[in-house]
Amino acid sequence: MNIFSKLNILYRVLKWRFTWNKRDIDYKQVVEGNDKFISARQAVKFIKDNDVCMVAGLAGNQRISVLSWALAERFQKENHPQNLTLITPGGQGGRGRVPGTLEEWALKGLVSTLVSAHHETYRAFLELADENGVELQCIPQGLIAVLVEAQSKGEKYLSSETGIGTFCDPRVSGSCVVDPTGKNAQLIEVDGDKLKYHLPQIDVALFNAPSADKEGNIYVENSATICESKYAALAAHKNGGKVIANVGQIIEKNEDNIYIPADLVDAVVVNPITEQTGVYPHLKYSKHLTVHPESDLDYGIEMIRLVNRIAGITPKRGKKDFVLARLGAKVLTEAISKGAYINIGTGLPEEVCYNLYKNNCLDDIQFFTEAGAIGGIPAPGVFFGAAAAPEQIISSPEIFHQAYSQLDATILGFLQVDSKGDVNSSRKRAGAQGFVGPGGFMDFTSAAKNVVFTGSWMKGGKIKITKDKVTIVKKGTPKFIEKVQEITFNGDEGLRKNQQVFFATHVGVFVLAKEGITLKQVMPGIDIQKDILDFSPMKILVADDCTEVDRSIISGERFSLEVK
Repeated sequence: MNIFSKLNILYRVLKWRFTWNKRDIDYKQVVEGNDKFISARQAVKFIKDNDVCMVAGLAGNQRISVLSWALAERFQKENHPQNLTLITPGGQGGRGRVPGTLEEWALKGLVSTLVSAHHETYRAFLELADENGVELQCIPQGLIAVLVEAQSKGEKYLSSETGIGTFCDPRVSGSCVVDPTGKNAQLIEVDGDKLKYHLPQIDVALFNAPSADKEGNIYVENSATICESKYAALAAHKNGGKVIANVGQIIEKNEDNIYIPADLVDAVVVNPITEQTGVYPHLKYSKHLTVHPESDLDYGIEMIRLVNRIAGITPKRGKKDFVLARLGAKVLTEAISKGAYINIGTGLPEEVCYNLYKNNCLDDIQFFTEAGAIGGIPAPGVFFGAAAAPEQIISSPEIFHQAYSQLDATILGFLQVDSKGDVNSSRKRAGAQGFVGPGGFMDFTSAAKNVVFTGSWMKGGKIKITKDKVTIVKKGTPKFIEKVQEITFNGDEGLRKNQQVFFATHVGVFVLAKEGITLKQVMPGIDIQKDILDFSPMKILVADDCTEVDRSIISGERFSLEVK
């Protein structure tokens, strides 16, 4: 990437940052003879008290900013609509910092129930929940996506093994995370040897798309994601509800490319600020985040990383992170075979993904994202859910169906691990504001043949990385403990399914075995007795064939990866 490209990206990020609160909710394009084309202010009039609203999208992709602002303004002026149920599979909040997200809906009385899989980005909702101002329900992201699809066919329930033995299982805790009413309405129930999931009936579907024609047909060409848009529209229409599309522009009709036909759409809100994804409006979309003949993988990856650095979206990485990413990548490549179908989680797994790219492994594996991008490199930060130079973009329900049937490996982060191999990746502390939510974590860990968890050995403390060894300078709080605070992955279920489960940490690599958590590889410089066995309250076994981690993983010199 040359200096002019970098300056252009810097300009885009700064322009986005200084105009991201632009709220032209009265803007509309009049289409003669078609009264579906209205402003955002007019469109939210379709939403009535007690409606169930389904919003498609993930992270910074497909934001319905103008509709969110219009809805919040209407409620503040009229005190209506009230008591909405908001369904949104992935995290579409702004962590209390970014305007134009679904956090605009976090007004006491506007939304009574939030149903999602990933709650951490909805800071305003979490604060409201801690004040008993909103109910929080949690269903795994893939199950929400396929439930929307099922509802579009008139089906009300789905049974699945996903979530068994986790906090979503009513025998453990249940779907309701915060319940200010005391009624504890569960969306998940036990169904023999499976769990039965259901969603409230969708009354209003809202989504973002690149364009519409003058008849109101919706097109998704040059999208970064399409998520659940079509199935949400189908479900709302089947339920006798309303469908509101927020698009960037009007184009000429093209019968072959229609994604959602006009007869399913009740309102089309055209607005030039409508985004393909963060930083990029549909009118000036990034070809590197969509299926496009000019899409360039190398440029796309560097663009994504640069935007996130400038915007401060992703954390700064240091030596400790790079060592951990190399170790995780090594564990992954040794577990899979060529042609593997792989999902990458947020956080450190994104660095694992980058290592696989830098080591030319892409010809041997295929990545996908929960938003439906297949191929290329999954995008981190504000772009999470999209991908650099994807080969194909399909809907979220379709991608989860594929994952359930053919997922070879997933690599994810963790907060805690316990003696049974249970993993907590969904709760940092007590209270609503400590709840992260699993996202697609449960779907992928339930379906994958190989599960690689990667994360730091301890919270806090100090680890020193030298050229060829790792040294613990100051001990922190153990993350391998006797009992996790919340179960997001059930170790017994992993063993029952004969999954290969690995834990890549700064002190070495552990595996989940019938006998317990077992150390298989130790980092050079780590004292097994002092740094691992004496430090962790968990019972840890040491394999008879425990080996030392390759020192190139620490130094980065002559480090290479190969999928066999």
